[in-house]
Amino acid sequence: MAENIKQVATGPEEVDDFEARRIRIAKLKELQAAGQNPYEKVKFDRTVRCAEIREKFDTLEGCEVKIAGRMMSRRDMGKANFIDVMDGSGRIQVYLRIDEIGEETFGGYKKWDIGDFVGICGIAFRTKRGEISVHAHSIELLSKSLLPLPEKFHGLVDKELRYRQRYVDLIMNPDVKDTFYKRSRILSEIRAYLDDKGYLEVDTPVLQTVEIGAAAKTFKTHHNALNLDMFLRIETELYLKRLIVGGFDKVYEVGRIFRNEGMDATHNPEFTSIEMYQAYTDYFGMMDLIGDLYRTVARKVCGSAKVMNSGIEIDLESPWERLTMAESVKKYAGVDYNDWKTDEQARQVAKDHKVEVEEGEAATKGHVLIAFFDAYVEEKLVQPTIIYDYPVENSPLAKRKPSNPAFTERFEYFIQCHEMGNAFSELNDPIDQRERFERQVAARRAQGVNAEIDEDFVTALEYGMPPTGGLGLGVDRLVMLLTDSPSIRDVLLFPTMKPLDNKAGMEAKTPAASPAPALKEETKEERKEEEKIDFSKVVIEPLFEDQVDFDTFSKSDFRAVKVLECEAVPKSKKLLKFVLDDGSGEKRIILSGIHSYYEPEELVGKTCVAITNLPPRKMMGIDSCGMLLSAVHSEEGEEKLHLLMVDPHIPAGAKLY
Repeated sequence: MAENIKQVATGPEEVDDFEARRIRIAKLKELQAAGQNPYEKVKFDRTVRCAEIREKFDTLEGCEVKIAGRMMSRRDMGKANFIDVMDGSGRIQVYLRIDEIGEETFGGYKKWDIGDFVGICGIAFRTKRGEISVHAHSIELLSKSLLPLPEKFHGLVDKELRYRQRYVDLIMNPDVKDTFYKRSRILSEIRAYLDDKGYLEVDTPVLQTVEIGAAAKTFKTHHNALNLDMFLRIETELYLKRLIVGGFDKVYEVGRIFRNEGMDATHNPEFTSIEMYQAYTDYFGMMDLIGDLYRTVARKVCGSAKVMNSGIEIDLESPWERLTMAESVKKYAGVDYNDWKTDEQARQVAKDHKVEVEEGEAATKGHVLIAFFDAYVEEKLVQPTIIYDYPVENSPLAKRKPSNPAFTERFEYFIQCHEMGNAFSELNDPIDQRERFERQVAARRAQGVNAEIDEDFVTALEYGMPPTGGLGLGVDRLVMLLTDSPSIRDVLLFPTMKPLDNKAGMEAKTPAASPAPALKEETKEERKEEEKIDFSKVVIEPLFEDQVDFDTFSKSDFRAVKVLECEAVPKSKKLLKFVLDDGSGEKRIILSGIHSYYEPEELVGKTCVAITNLPPRKMMGIDSCGMLLSAVHSEEGEEKLHLLMVDPHIPAGAKLY
């Protein structure tokens, strides 16, 4: 608990965690001195879970039951008490009387704390008010809680703290536990579906010796015994296709994947994917499979293939719309790929529509088509939609279309404006595969990033791989969809979090230690000592010599804004999308090209400065309504940028003069 010190309500006065912990440790030492160390308990033979008493009350009424769980509340009425006990299945009320459990036991119980684990033997009954309960005739302390739970009326509501202390989140927020029960069921149903279709579940290496040339960045580690650098996998694809070469017709893997990249509402550095490969089919076969899989899993887990997500009914039941990428761009952007005769003409169309593409001749017709899709189409794909026939420029592992080699037999499917999965008619031509790998590696190395060709995979293809359809889907995004969760962190038990500075944390680590010192604000002197800043190599732009009309300048509306949400814009390496509180009561969206300098999660909660009266500007298909202010300088030839962040005491909407 060194990370976060919160206030907890314990009665008329509030006691902080340090003091509450000190009091509880004193109680623990008193118990230990009396030979009643609660940590020496090794088992309790419970006969029923709390929820089962409710479910089976007709048969359990009047019967003896033994339950165990965490004491969550206590209502003291003198010689009789009601407590709520919670186990993994839910809560139940327990009734205790001093004359039934004994004066000595009752006196000891009164010293126990909310959060302690208890074991109870009693009779299942219904109170006069009709509540199913347990009438206790014995109670014992099974384990002691040294830190208090959050105050019951407010619970654990701070999202950052909930993610960091998931164990407390699970105790205080039953809906969270339901999400992870549902996640487990989703995985079970996916496995059952694929197993029933004749797929074989396999495991492939997580540690790999080759840093392949794919776009994703790897995590690097070192094997001491072999004195060998190794890399955490960024996909399971190449090993699974080796198994198709080896003679398995249908394989899949539920795999943990690691990518050394940014974090936002739909991305975490480690996540779960399922990849499946089937010999003798193509990407149309995988289209049929994925729609049926989603419908089946949704029916089993949610009871219906029509599910609510962010207030919108998502129809997984009906046939999913299928559009080629060129058809989708024509439908939503009004431009026709087939009208572009040259790459230069395509680049001019992009310029006319203010669609961002690479400068010079690097942008081909395929690149421009992809840019139009990112800018105009993806944000429109709310209901399940399959987009297929991708340009070869961004599909290095997919088979070219025999009828049009500029495109590949690849599809992605989208729900709620997010890509949910990716599929190919797999490339099985080893010569073509090597050439694509070489181009991919060359492009990565040109960016100063190490990359290698997986020579063993190319060798495997040279032994021959049958026509194969392959598909990968993100489990976490599927769980987000079916549990109506807005962030990937809501469906990961322990999401990746930036470490906290614990300098001001709890110093007392053992029960014998004295109470930890109270938290204090850093002094100005301490903050100055924290970082020595060297401005000797800094170069700034010359100040403007032309004077600006004061009345014109004063028309710019500079406001303090609070960052409510921040996420990377899909398909853009530069842009972050900010959802801001500007004091108006309406959320403001501003896009800023500062992803090279900041990760989204570190900006949430910050107070920044923005110009709020600029006309909306469309960026990557999103209206950006204003401009966040940053400070830019050069240092040893490199541009440096710092987003302007101000005192958090300044309220949202405060006008800057």
